[in-house]
Amino acid sequence: MADESLTAVQFGVGPIGARVARSARARGVSFVGAVDVDPGKVGRDLADVADLDGETGATVTDDPAAALAADPDVVFHATVSAAETARPQLETILEAGANVITTCEELVYPWRDHAETAGALDAVARENGVTCLGTGVNPGFVMDALPAVLSTPMERVERIGVERVQDAGSRREPLQRKVGAGTDPDRFDAEVAAGAGHVGSPESAAMLAAAVGWDLDGIAETVEPVIADERVETDHLVVEAGDVAGVHQRTRGTVDGDERVTLDLRMAVGLDSRDAVDFTGDPDVSVTVDGGYHGDVATAAVVANRAPAVAAADPGLATMLDLPLPSFVRSA
Repeated sequence: MADESLTAVQFGVGPIGARVARSARARGVSFVGAVDVDPGKVGRDLADVADLDGETGATVTDDPAAALAADPDVVFHATVSAAETARPQLETILEAGANVITTCEELVYPWRDHAETAGALDAVARENGVTCLGTGVNPGFVMDALPAVLSTPMERVERIGVERVQDAGSRREPLQRKVGAGTDPDRFDAEVAAGAGHVGSPESAAMLAAAVGWDLDGIAETVEPVIADERVETDHLVVEAGDVAGVHQRTRGTVDGDERVTLDLRMAVGLDSRDAVDFTGDPDVSVTVDGGYHGDVATAAVVANRAPAVAAADPGLATMLDLPLPSFVRSA
């Protein structure tokens, strides 16, 4: 049960940050501050910016120190995907003595590829007696924490395959554009070469492997376009037949050259959403979530549902593997 006395600052009030604020408030969290760099949001009540019922009394500011002066129990951080870019923002929060949950994808399991940043954040969190958690729905749950939990009744696990299919047409506009929907294949290839695509699959592979005790010697990733067979129109854009409808990413984790973890992600407009986990071992098991977890809704819910656990956790940089078993948390 959520603690009604839990107070929070919303750091970043974009589409995901606004959803987090709504989800957290529905669980009894009280907002005492909000941070955003958008001049159109600064000076307004968080309720107005995030579409909450009734005023919160928390005014959006572009000065993190001013918002953090309210001494929140937890900060919901939803700004960037890159660990190194998020680091100074998170250090400011941690140094203010606030616990923080961030949707920064690279911080969901940063110890493999972002060890320096992870170590620095862990040290700052411990020095100030607070906790920092990176999470969301993907990475953070569907392709890592969920299969880790589902592996519990297995006598032996030899391989794990996770498939996530998302209808990008039901997602927010930035996500649709991020996966390349509506672009031509040549432009898609150029954007991928420049680093576009879903962020966080290597982190999911590393987390899942760590959960079952595998030391991966390699993680490889491929990114390809999903091409539309017919015209598809969303609330935000139009995809013509032959255009890119989205992205198909495959991530493979190996142990001694043997593929043990396979993550298959397709996010494109017009797909039928679903999530599935397949185990090879004793026994062979397949689990499918028909309809899948809606990425935007689920990201906000995961963040909000983890707030009480993070507020009560031991200091340091944590992952979903370090906290008590996750679950829905209803309001008091």
